[in-house]
Amino acid sequence: MKRNVPWGDQVDVISSDGSTSSDVEMEATDASRGKFPAIPIPIERNFQDATSEGDLIKRAEMYQQYMNQITIPTRRGSLIPFTSWMGLGKSIKQLYRQPLHYLTNVLLKQWDQERIGSGTEDEPLDMIIHPVKAEAMIWLVEEVHRRTSSHYYIAKLWESDPLYHTFVDSVFPEL
Repeated sequence: MKRNVPWGDQVDVISSDGSTSSDVEMEATDASRGKFPAIPIPIERNFQDATSEGDLIKRAEMYQQYMNQITIPTRRGSLIPFTSWMGLGKSIKQLYRQPLHYLTNVLLKQWDQERIGSGTEDEPLDMIIHPVKAEAMIWLVEEVHRRTSSHYYIAKLWESDPLYHTFVDSVFPEL
């Protein structure tokens, strides 16, 4: 976290305020972008169909296995302006063409909620925390969630939240 930002290098800037269809269709040129492992996961997109606890545990296990297969990008060359943690997460997903883990998405929402009522609530977040540090922090948290989270824990959270699927990124494969 204490490394200097190489300001002499060219840095791409993308906005976290909305997206266009061209953002979604952006070509991935880096090996760490847009390449998802081909593992057979029979997951239906209709999350409400998981009615039994066993189905939910199996779905969480397949989800965790899938997320653990996706490599964390090692090359980062963009400076992403952001006003909220959720906005930064959305921009990261678009830039690297990767989903973020369910637990990371929930944490980003929680961090945004924690700002409500603070003295810096109306200040853009990238004025408080350097964008490079914020992005690095999200990738560190993402690595922890992808590599160490228990599918039993995820299933327990999903069972307690009927709208959990809103935090499971749509990049998750439909098979």
